[in-house]
Amino acid sequence: MTDPASLPEAEAANRLMRLAREVAKHNRLYHDQDAPEISDADYDALIRENNALEAAFPHLIRADSPNAQVGAAATSALKKVPHAVRMMSLDNGFADEDIAEFAARVRRFLALAEDAPVAMTAEPKIDGLSCSLRYEQGELVLAATRGDGTTGEDVTANVRTIADIPERLTGEAIPDLFEVRGEVYMAKADFVALNQRLLDEAEDADKARQFANPRNAAAGSLRQKDASVTASRPLRFLAHGWGAHSALPADTQLGVMRAIASWGLPVSDMLVCVDSIDAILAHYRAIERARADLPFDIDGVVYKVDRLDWQQRLGFVAKAPRWAIAHKFPAERAQTTLEAIDIQVGRTGKLTPVGRLTPVTVGGVVVSNVTLHNADEIERLGVRPGDRIVVQRAGDVIPQVVDNLTRDEVREPFPFPTHCPVCGSEAVREEEEVDYRCTGGLICAAQRFERLRHFVSRAALDIEGLGEKTIEEFLDLGWIKEPADIFRLRTHAGELLGREGWKEKSVDNLLAAIEAKRAPDAAKLLFGLGIRHVGAVTARDLLKRYTTLPALRTLADEIIALRDQAYETQAKKDKAIAEHIGVENVGAAVGHALADFFHEPHNVEAWDDLLREVTPPPYVVETTASAVTGKIVVFTGKLETMSRDEAKAQAERLGAKAAGSVSAKTDLVVAGPGAGSKLKQASALGIAVISEEAWADIVKAAG
Repeated sequence: MTDPASLPEAEAANRLMRLAREVAKHNRLYHDQDAPEISDADYDALIRENNALEAAFPHLIRADSPNAQVGAAATSALKKVPHAVRMMSLDNGFADEDIAEFAARVRRFLALAEDAPVAMTAEPKIDGLSCSLRYEQGELVLAATRGDGTTGEDVTANVRTIADIPERLTGEAIPDLFEVRGEVYMAKADFVALNQRLLDEAEDADKARQFANPRNAAAGSLRQKDASVTASRPLRFLAHGWGAHSALPADTQLGVMRAIASWGLPVSDMLVCVDSIDAILAHYRAIERARADLPFDIDGVVYKVDRLDWQQRLGFVAKAPRWAIAHKFPAERAQTTLEAIDIQVGRTGKLTPVGRLTPVTVGGVVVSNVTLHNADEIERLGVRPGDRIVVQRAGDVIPQVVDNLTRDEVREPFPFPTHCPVCGSEAVREEEEVDYRCTGGLICAAQRFERLRHFVSRAALDIEGLGEKTIEEFLDLGWIKEPADIFRLRTHAGELLGREGWKEKSVDNLLAAIEAKRAPDAAKLLFGLGIRHVGAVTARDLLKRYTTLPALRTLADEIIALRDQAYETQAKKDKAIAEHIGVENVGAAVGHALADFFHEPHNVEAWDDLLREVTPPPYVVETTASAVTGKIVVFTGKLETMSRDEAKAQAERLGAKAAGSVSAKTDLVVAGPGAGSKLKQASALGIAVISEEAWADIVKAAG
């Protein structure tokens, strides 16, 4: 990760905003929908990046910072209930050094000597669904999920079906009010049996509901609206703490946990109290060794300061106690056989190798497929079909290959394809890139939807009425495959009238919108073709120099010829290509992309077919005399009333040049909120700076 302190302030603020949104999304997926999309390790990496940025820029800390959030707001149909005492999350440690630093922080906060003993409890961190059980006069009156830590879901009726949870506490010194907190979970064996039962009960095995792992199974089973469904699921409970209370039965963490156990609630039999880092880490290793044999999934060990008066003094940060930390485990691993390597083609043409495995259980989940990422990763691992490999589920979610046990066996390496397995077009890898991409963008079935959606989008041809659903419908019907087919949709007008949702007026409107684009703006048409590296601005820059699309086709043929010539180095070849193009800010990467596109015969056929249907006029930039004609303008910060492309187009129309960086040649800087280094550089150079509103006045005055 880049040193946070080296980032411009505007970039740091933008990244903090994106991190807050991304973490909130993954919190909802994990806590509310029980459907995580990323691994625990990747989630933890986001949190660490956020923390590093907040440490470097404390004045940029957001109200919606991940450090102010716990879990996710409850959104199911279950009744919402507030927690009397907030249910907190835990900070994580990943290395032994993190735990030593945790103990050191505790000593510093409490002003203890560096070698003063700090007794801590240590217990397995069970991977389940957090739940709070409220007992009044010893009777269970309420059970709630964690939710966002402040408000959870009422699952009392469901919890009453769990055998581990007593309706009434028994024993001595039971407070009038006591909230027991712990994890509802499903044992590994019960999880496997449940999935098998769901499969046996399904009428169609291919459509049988199968849970991904025990944690998902436990969460989905507890949060049922019908308690009888929960009762049919083998849920368990393990206590690890407490919330609101009228009194405490002891003055230490271990003492209270032993009292909870005496009242009839299950507590981990691996809960211990130790007073040194060496002893803590030794217990961590013991739990890690026993992990595979435990009846339930765990993902680490939790340490808590034992003395409750010290816990009270230490208090909390935004979402976690200062007196506790979770020491996370590395990902679980298992051996299996790589049976085959398939190549999948994504919507952008990226070729992704997928390993097909002999199914193996890793962390309670059967893994049969694993991504191999790209050709370089296959080469690094040396994997071939038939190899014996080691698989891990990173963060217990995403499977990945970490080792090849038979790479030394003498066999041919896997031949990564040079042509798309879907359409047969060439697959190329650009200089300094790891991914191969199919060049048959216009004709490749794997890319059709995305390419057509882009072709008709507002920034490209902007055909009203051709939204995503309509494109999907026409693709399914086989009416469109390539851009030219859009202009032949009139031949299906009669069939379209008979389909649901299509009336005479809507059909007429669609066909009229298509006909209106028979003479499209050449730059928008070029951009709409989705040629790699040819964005909206580059398309305009190319056509300002070459004027027509046939001229661009000729340019591509010339670049293909240049590429076939011998040069001393690739750098010299790239320089020759960029000089041949002769357009400022358009380099060799664009030239190679044009050459790759027109080197593929299928693309040439689709291009020629399209130009038989449309006739874009020569591209001419009409300029209007204005206060910025002949000047160099730079836009920086967030533009609130227009996109960056629209702003550059406005500058172009007013006879100005929109540059991407500030220099001594810059005449004007238009700065929006969050402007950073460019604004500082403009101030240092004495360059005029105006607001977006002032820029709008210039545009308006030019008419």
